[in-house]
Amino acid sequence: MFKTTTIKQKDLQQKWYLIDAQGIRLGRLATNVAGLIMGKNKVARTNNINNGDVVVVVNSGKVDIYKNKPEKKKYRTHSGYIGRIHEQTFAELIKKNPGKIINSAVKGMLPQNKLGKMLLKNLYVYPEADHPHSAQKPIQIKLKNINK
Repeated sequence: MFKTTTIKQKDLQQKWYLIDAQGIRLGRLATNVAGLIMGKNKVARTNNINNGDVVVVVNSGKVDIYKNKPEKKKYRTHSGYIGRIHEQTFAELIKKNPGKIINSAVKGMLPQNKLGKMLLKNLYVYPEADHPHSAQKPIQIKLKNINK
């Protein structure tokens, strides 16, 4: 007969991946990163534990978006007080904090629960090409951008 085996926390092994976001569309980048963080590329996958990998995204300030979206796409934050909603366009936010764009895109593709918050901690986003995680020897992943 068949037996169902469950993965234990001590048996997990995380790999480190490096993705260069220069010229890649935001949605394509976010779906690939979310899949790696959730562990969808692994054979032994369980939905209830954090068995995903760690992803480092560099050059987040050079991520691409469709034609007229930089002026139309809005990012909103609310302080909790009446009338305190703050709105920024994609073009404004890419200059100030490009990591926030990729972070929010990936966060929307993860589960909306405690596990999703834990998974988001496995994402590191940097605006330039240099990063402090070279000691972990991340595996370089090259994404194709077929929408050009």
